[in-house]
Amino acid sequence: MRTARLFSTGIVALAAMATARAVDIDITIENTQPSGYFYFTPFWVASHNGGFDSYDGGDFAAGFPGITEIAEVGNTGPISAAFSASAAGAAGGAQDTITAVSGPGDAPVFGPGESQTVTLDIGDATVNRYFSYASMVVPSNDLFVANGNPLAHELFDAAGNFLGPVTINLFGSSVNDNGTETNSAVNDAAFSALDGQSLPENVVVRNFFTAPGDADYLDSFVGTQVATGDTITGAFGADTLIGRITITPEPGSLALLAGLLPLALRRRY
Repeated sequence: MRTARLFSTGIVALAAMATARAVDIDITIENTQPSGYFYFTPFWVASHNGGFDSYDGGDFAAGFPGITEIAEVGNTGPISAAFSASAAGAAGGAQDTITAVSGPGDAPVFGPGESQTVTLDIGDATVNRYFSYASMVVPSNDLFVANGNPLAHELFDAAGNFLGPVTINLFGSSVNDNGTETNSAVNDAAFSALDGQSLPENVVVRNFFTAPGDADYLDSFVGTQVATGDTITGAFGADTLIGRITITPEPGSLALLAGLLPLALRRRY
């Protein structure tokens, strides 16, 4: 009986070790647009406890540190700093910036057809259960994709069980307008070869394709060059699948308990 109790206690302890162990997830970013369409800047990604809100539609972007720098120039530094300083960061949240190392002209942007997979150590899966992302759409003045609801993408349940694979499909209707620069292809649109001075704007963040002229704005980039030297030959619509994020567990992480239990069984004898 004592041996059985010790064995049971050992199994429980091993299970607890596996639950508390840091978990790795594989994150794949894809630009699914046809050749000649739009680009994404490097993606900021994070796994957290649900306590980091990158933006809220209908509110001014100024209230959410870091989102404007992504929306206007694709700079992930400020949002990374804001995340680290947040309650989610203090709780052990993990983050990274994913670049397309094989992008056109060795640029880190995700051009049409480009993809990249990285592994992220998220820490405790019972805490860092939720996923967030943000990236700029280029060329544009201040268009971006991100999840405003920090609880929108749950990776793990409260016990640390993976709920995926998780697939996040990004459509044209997923794009947001940051509301800090007027949408004008000839007024300093980022990563565009067109010249001009930016026109500041001070309106709330909104979904793109909800205002007159939104589609015409994207069409105005057709025939122009982006910073990589390529020419934009087509523009996406609200129903176009423009990107995809796929999240799967790194095989070695979930294999831990499977490896520990046979070891415990052998030690019983």
